[in-house]
Amino acid sequence: MNILFRSVVSCVAILVFTTSLTYAEETYKIGAVNANRILQESPQAEAAIKMLEKEFSPRDKGLLAAQKKIKALEDKFNKDRAIMSEQERAKLERDVVAQQRDLKRDQDEFREDLNFRRNEEFGKIQKRVVVAIQKIAKENNYDVILGEGVIFASSKVDISGLVIDYLKKEVSTAP
Repeated sequence: MNILFRSVVSCVAILVFTTSLTYAEETYKIGAVNANRILQESPQAEAAIKMLEKEFSPRDKGLLAAQKKIKALEDKFNKDRAIMSEQERAKLERDVVAQQRDLKRDQDEFREDLNFRRNEEFGKIQKRVVVAIQKIAKENNYDVILGEGVIFASSKVDISGLVIDYLKKEVSTAP
């Protein structure tokens, strides 16, 4: 029985050793991407930011003008309150409060609209980035591409630059 046990253990050890050699000879090509870097450096993101600025600039200027108008009313109220009648003071104070309330509502709507549009545009870009990463991975025979959650990736495996270059080429060849 002791000889049979040793034979089985020897067979298992040989099997494990040869299996580990087989796996040791296989290599996998692994890459990593830095999504923040890609979004910061891609021409699509730059174009989206410029487009959003152009789209929302008039509303932003309108909000700034409303703030200045309210500030002027507040200054007038503070400066002239001593010489105003009770009725004038109350009316001006109501006007200031109403305009502040309207401005706050307009600012909230502006932020919501801007965030919605930003998310919409960057969602489109993220889809393009995923497609670019998949194409680069296939063209360069990568087995695995790691994204979010990577704590460290050396420059040997970071393909973010390749993705950015791909996205730049995509923009330059677009009609």
